[in-house]
Amino acid sequence: MYALADCNNFFASCERVFRPDLVGRPVIVLSSNDGCAIARSNEAKALGIKMGDPLFKIRHIIEQHNVAVFSGNMALYGDMSRRVRLVLQEFAPSVEVYSIDEAFLDLTGMEHLDLDAYAKEISLRCQRLTAIPVSVGIAPTKTLAKIASKLCKQYPKLRGGCYMHRPEDIEKVLGKFPIEDVWGIGRKSARKLRERHVYTAWEFCQMEEGVVRSLLGITGTRTWRELRGVPCIKFEDTTIAKQSICVSRSFAHEVTNSTVLAEQVAGFAAQVAEKLREQQTLCAEMVVFALPNRFKEQTTESYGSVLIPFAESTNDQRTIVAAAASAVGELFNPAVGYKKAGVVVTRMEPEGATMQSLFGDCGHREREHRLTEALDAISTTHGRGAVRLGVQNKGEGLTLCANRSPRYTTHWNEIPSASVK
Repeated sequence: MYALADCNNFFASCERVFRPDLVGRPVIVLSSNDGCAIARSNEAKALGIKMGDPLFKIRHIIEQHNVAVFSGNMALYGDMSRRVRLVLQEFAPSVEVYSIDEAFLDLTGMEHLDLDAYAKEISLRCQRLTAIPVSVGIAPTKTLAKIASKLCKQYPKLRGGCYMHRPEDIEKVLGKFPIEDVWGIGRKSARKLRERHVYTAWEFCQMEEGVVRSLLGITGTRTWRELRGVPCIKFEDTTIAKQSICVSRSFAHEVTNSTVLAEQVAGFAAQVAEKLREQQTLCAEMVVFALPNRFKEQTTESYGSVLIPFAESTNDQRTIVAAAASAVGELFNPAVGYKKAGVVVTRMEPEGATMQSLFGDCGHREREHRLTEALDAISTTHGRGAVRLGVQNKGEGLTLCANRSPRYTTHWNEIPSASVK
């Protein structure tokens, strides 16, 4: 058996944890540069606000219905996600993090328990300890567990937990479940199925396997089997190291100054180096790029990118940041206004598995390693950005976040306070 724990309207729920006055009030969270709605409370959904709606198009709804608007606060959301995972780890020996607001639990060998009550207990414990509402679906496969968790959101009487295992119950649920909402069925696949008059998950299950394979390939066949109760998606309780890492941002306004662009790119490179160290890998190659405003016609060559190979694979912050900042000088065109930039590292390998240069300075590498460890220790204690290289300037971003809430749980200066009289 598998369980899927899904945090309800996660970003909006995180904002409500420290703002109880928002309970019952419509809440939305915006994307970078305060562009589009990427999270909505149930009240906001009821007003007709859709996922991805641009802010300027729903401004009248916000003003008319007193909708609370927040800029994305990933520091807060990431920490609240960690707290939910800590609670989930109490209920299963293995937890697979699927996304910032979802995690699978492997319940193999726990079939003797009352799993319906178990699902409700997981949801209740998460609510009590983190104040985040969590829907928990339990079923024989991951795909069915995803569907079971969605039922909890639709039917409050389930009290946050649903154990879906009896064939007659699965048939009833799948008979009403839209095919486009099935995990693993994308828009193109859904369109192909609707052309064959397949509109529900149950109708999909009744298709012949050979037809499914020819129509949707191996991935679609795997989903078809999962819906029929045959586990086909492996449980991954360890994090697989990424083969490439990208950090990029869009800017609130066009950047026409090379120094400003270098400062932003240096900040992205520092984050890339940190992510490399987190997963204990090194990179041998890096690409730095900058893009113009795609809605504005350019009169000159506007796209710029630089490929940087490293003589030795590295995750050293100084090496990566210095190379990225230097690359800006090569790609920068003063006639272009840049609207987005980023850093991508590739050709990655585990620490300790790299071939070092015969003529390299071993003492220098050891000093770099100790310095990097010291920087990471300071960041862990005092927060990201407590220590930075001079080229990063003050680490100020050029993105709009006019409505960002405090980072209540990760920054000392933004911890909530209460006065007692």
